[in-house]
Amino acid sequence: MLLGATLLLSACSSTPLEPSTEAGAAVSSPGSSKGADKQEQSSGARTTALPDAPAATTAGAPPPAAPAEIPKRATADFDRAVGLMRAGNTTEAELEFKQLAAGYPQLAAPLINLGLLERKANRLEEAEATLKSATMRDAASIVAWNELGITQRMRGEFKDAADSYEHALAADPNFAPAHRNLAVLLDLYLGDPERALTELERYKELTGEEKPVNGWIAELRQRTGKREPPKPATPAPTEPAPAGAAPAQPADAQPQDAPAAPPPKAGES
Repeated sequence: MLLGATLLLSACSSTPLEPSTEAGAAVSSPGSSKGADKQEQSSGARTTALPDAPAATTAGAPPPAAPAEIPKRATADFDRAVGLMRAGNTTEAELEFKQLAAGYPQLAAPLINLGLLERKANRLEEAEATLKSATMRDAASIVAWNELGITQRMRGEFKDAADSYEHALAADPNFAPAHRNLAVLLDLYLGDPERALTELERYKELTGEEKPVNGWIAELRQRTGKREPPKPATPAPTEPAPAGAAPAQPADAQPQDAPAAPPPKAGES
């Protein structure tokens, strides 16, 4: 299996393009027939363009420096490494990514892809160290943090994995895979179904995914005793009044008295 359909270059100071990765491994809860539905989710493709001129974050402060331009040579070398990966030449691809990482210390993506290759080869300790290095190069890389969390979970480092997913969500609270992966971790490994339910509901809100998420949410609600919040009542539609009709009076309204006639003048009967 390829590690991803599209593997793209990422700069340290920004994240113009992040790599997609292989599908997350299925993890199951002991004694649960639904464990196979509770899968970790890899990062997926990210295609956020480089900002032209970042705005200042504090009033009166100068804007942050624009991200450094990615050298054309780096892009060409990266494309060659991706081609080797797709062709199944993993040894050569690893060597290319290592050379890229050494030659372009501002780039996180070579380390991310190197870590994925190491993880695929079941060299989990190496993969964790490599992905940690990627997060040090780009602390805002949600892909690096998410893949680090998956690797740490595979190594049994559950609390560290939770920290990594939370780092990803601190960088982007709307990053759905990290919400799902944190839910998997909380439910199956850390014994916190209430927080798992919160994360999974947020994941569904972001993605609109129905199956198997709905069944998992129902299971968590049953275990935690939490009911689904009631849906807001929809007011009944009212028919428009016919043209020319007098406006309807409220049920408790009383008819107004007619104005009293003026008293007759002298000589009038």
